[in-house]
Amino acid sequence: MKLFIDVARGVRPADLVITNAQIYNPFIREWEIGSLAIQDGRIAGVGNYHGMHELNLKGLSIVPGLIDAHVHIESSLLTPAEYARVVLLHGTTTVIADPHEIANVCGKDGIKYMLKSQDVTPLDLFFTLPSCVPATPLDESAEILSAEDLTMFIHHSGVVGLGEMMNVPGTLNQDPDVMKKLALSDIKEGHAPFLRGPDLQAYIATGVQSDHETISLEEAREKIKSGMYLYVREGSTEKNLNVLLPAITSATADRCSFCTDDRHVDMLVESGHIDDCIRKAIESGLEPELAYRLATLSPAERFGLHDRGALNPGRLADFCVIDDVNTCNVIRTFKHGKEILNISYHATPTCSYQFRSHVPSPEDIRITGNGRARVVGIIPEQIATDSLIYEISGETPYDIDQDIIKVVVASRYYEDRVGIGLVHGLKMKEGAIASSVAHDSHHVIAAGTSDDEILHACREVIRNRGGMVCVHDGFSTVLPLSCAGLMADEPYTQVYNQLSKLNKLTEKTGAIENPFMYLSFLSLTVIPSLRITPGGVFDCSLFAQVPLFIDEMGS
Repeated sequence: MKLFIDVARGVRPADLVITNAQIYNPFIREWEIGSLAIQDGRIAGVGNYHGMHELNLKGLSIVPGLIDAHVHIESSLLTPAEYARVVLLHGTTTVIADPHEIANVCGKDGIKYMLKSQDVTPLDLFFTLPSCVPATPLDESAEILSAEDLTMFIHHSGVVGLGEMMNVPGTLNQDPDVMKKLALSDIKEGHAPFLRGPDLQAYIATGVQSDHETISLEEAREKIKSGMYLYVREGSTEKNLNVLLPAITSATADRCSFCTDDRHVDMLVESGHIDDCIRKAIESGLEPELAYRLATLSPAERFGLHDRGALNPGRLADFCVIDDVNTCNVIRTFKHGKEILNISYHATPTCSYQFRSHVPSPEDIRITGNGRARVVGIIPEQIATDSLIYEISGETPYDIDQDIIKVVVASRYYEDRVGIGLVHGLKMKEGAIASSVAHDSHHVIAAGTSDDEILHACREVIRNRGGMVCVHDGFSTVLPLSCAGLMADEPYTQVYNQLSKLNKLTEKTGAIENPFMYLSFLSLTVIPSLRITPGGVFDCSLFAQVPLFIDEMGS
């Protein structure tokens, strides 16, 4: 400590001094030109310093290491180590991850797998414990994780709180296990799409503190006013940034952070990570100084990570160098004062998992009946869906002209449980796609324009014990996901190339951009309105399975 203080006082030279830099200070949201003294991996001081080693940035800008406030690493399709290799290049040095995807598939072993990944990467991985495994009492998963199950992890290094509480009905009704989970940590993450008014007040009163599912400006302002932290999300298909930006002001910036939630590897490679959020926010009119605040100090303070988020004395020397404040083009990343260079790929052990899915039979996916049918309506750039009604004939349920095709969900955990439904908005005119990534239980889900092609796609996913598949004109392309049927264990460059080939084939089907991400959310029962599960059509507003044809309910 004496050496560190002597360096801070300027009495002794620092290990490293970054000179001639424009340094961002998130406390005052200003840039200052000076030198950054680094000793033993931490910031000793900002000002006029000299060091044993000096790096002249010639007027380039420095910002604290970027922080993602909420992400599911599994959604990148990469193992944690490979995910880290990508995002570090984009200036991200810390992420707050919720491992509930792999926890649904592997139970407690999935959480252990993610916690072990902290040891294999310089990226700082912090975790919130998945509070809803399964997502709802009606969903299926490898294990049911109770409050007692989570207790064994709550004091583990790197665990910062309780993950998103998706069970809003259980929270409002004070379900005993939900209440026990909320008591596990002072930091409680939320998941409250469309929740407003007295129910929002009650949800917050239980201690839930944040939300990343907000998609309207009025909802955002109400939640911030009520004391919540707002995570402005920009994922592969969940694009809420532009709508929510007006809620971010100098008065609210300390309550707002950026998050990516779910981004496939192709978006990470091509567009970036939190740096992409910063660029888009600035392009849309947000002051750069506010944008950088949301990516640094705001999430650090939200999670009590007082050793990062700013480049001030005593904090970690985590930072990135950018060539232009307005474009946030990251050209160098430093972790603990050392530049991140040439991190090589190392194969890591995968997590064992159940995969009991059987290929459905033609009879399993046949629709019988006629009349008014419930159809899941995809909303572009959102994961919420519309509840649509169309006249359907079971003999010819595919209506390409009206953009209505079939969806099939085969249980990962139980044999012979297959649900069928219809979807509008995937825009497929030919072929089929299937995946073992289907939030949150991650069954095998498929959609397509013919029964034969749907079954072909399902067969390929199941043959690989997990993966993403496109079938078109007799050809098929597969991206195997050998880690829990959620992630590939190859280098990220290889996964990116495989996903690119897959996307090129899906383009030939006429599908909407990012069809696999939209497909993956068609079974998510905790966000309105309609979903498809192994039990069939699920109405989130009723919180119940409903018949495909409305007349079967007598309504």
